[in-house]
Amino acid sequence: MTKSQNEELKRPHSPSYDLTGQRVVVVGGKTGIGLGMALAAHAAGARVTVASRRSAPATEHPELAPFGQMVLDISNEEAVRAAFNEIGSLDHLLVAAGPTDGSWGAFMDEDMRGVRSYANSKFLGSWACARYAAPNLSSGGSITFLTGGIAARSKIGMTAVTSTFAAVEALARSLALELGPIRVNAIRPGFIDTDLWNFLSPTDAADVREKVRANFPARRIGYPSDVGHAAVFLMTNPFVTGTVLEVSGGETLINWQF
Repeated sequence: MTKSQNEELKRPHSPSYDLTGQRVVVVGGKTGIGLGMALAAHAAGARVTVASRRSAPATEHPELAPFGQMVLDISNEEAVRAAFNEIGSLDHLLVAAGPTDGSWGAFMDEDMRGVRSYANSKFLGSWACARYAAPNLSSGGSITFLTGGIAARSKIGMTAVTSTFAAVEALARSLALELGPIRVNAIRPGFIDTDLWNFLSPTDAADVREKVRANFPARRIGYPSDVGHAAVFLMTNPFVTGTVLEVSGGETLINWQF
């Protein structure tokens, strides 16, 4: 063992979840999981900017008061380029945004408009955010994408979502090589209790939550704060890159349908 290797082994490593003084941008950070990430980063001391399609004045949405805000449609490449030119230097990028209309089309639809729209927003939108943020990221910075458990366990009618999420996870691994030492990872959440499930009736939603509590190994539903905790870990651990971190309560270990 060389002297430098020996010194490296002796060097103290004190894990820290501190983001004090660092700038974090959360794309899709005004609601749901993205908001959970933004709140967690803020609690860790970061200066946080949240960006999404909708304008959400803090006077009407007090949960957004701690953050700077931008309006951004990630399916528009020029808008993404302009946004990151305006943002300037940053330390960490979290991309939680995706399609908002809940439509991705079926495999045998008459045409491919649904899947093209979904992939353009989620996959190419994530690509664009990383592409235009990368030149402004600090050398110790990171990019974190958001996918979902369906990337690992597909369901009938969800081919576009599964394929797109898998592509985003592959993008994370590729960029970990291409952008190093900037670290690039993905978070794969499972059932997280957000407004995303509001398409269900109150009775059906309660039934789904009960199924989750009864069947998932963690025996509880997930919350945006759980994903936020994972995001802070990925931002602050300097030796994790090219990884898909699952935050699912064990969802992908079982076979279940809601």
